[in-house]
Amino acid sequence: MNIEKAKAAYSFLINSVRTVVLGTVNSEAMPHVSYAPFVMDKDKNIYIFVSKLSPHTFNLQANARASVMLIEDENKSKQIFARRRITYSCHATLIDKNSPESDDIANKFEKKFGNLIYIFRNLPDFNIMKFTPQSGLFIIDFGAAYKIYSNDLNHLIQVTEGGQDEQ
Repeated sequence: MNIEKAKAAYSFLINSVRTVVLGTVNSEAMPHVSYAPFVMDKDKNIYIFVSKLSPHTFNLQANARASVMLIEDENKSKQIFARRRITYSCHATLIDKNSPESDDIANKFEKKFGNLIYIFRNLPDFNIMKFTPQSGLFIIDFGAAYKIYSNDLNHLIQVTEGGQDEQ
C-alpha cells in the first residue's frame, strides 16, 4: 500500500472508531484492560470520561503510563487476524473539572455522543482524562505496519522486513 493510501486509512480509522481500548497497570504492576468512548483533538490527544470508582482511574493515578488502542470493528474487517488498529503509548493526565479545557472537551463529547454527557458533566465522581501519545503503531494488514512518533503523529513510517523503519 502506498503512503497516501496508508494515511487515508489511518485518518479513516481515527474518525470512524468511537471507543478506545485501555491498557493500564495498578501499583503492583498488575495489568488491567478496559474501554471507553473517546474524543480526539487536532494534536491527537485522546480524552475519556472516567469515574473515580473505575479500576483504570485508580491505575492511572498510580501510574500515568497507558496504552490505548483504536481497532476496526470485527464485522467490518476483511481478515479477523489482521484487523486494522492503532496503538499509542501514552502519558495520562487528569483534567481539572473547572478548567476551560474541560468545558471544551465535554462539549466535544456532547456533540459526538449526545445528551448523556450532560449527566456525566454534573456527576461529582466523573472527570476527563487526557492521553498524550508518545509513540504508536498503525497496523493495516499482514506485513503493512507503520510506526508513529510523537514529534508528528500524522507522519507514518513504514516498518520493513526485519523491523527497520523506511522513510
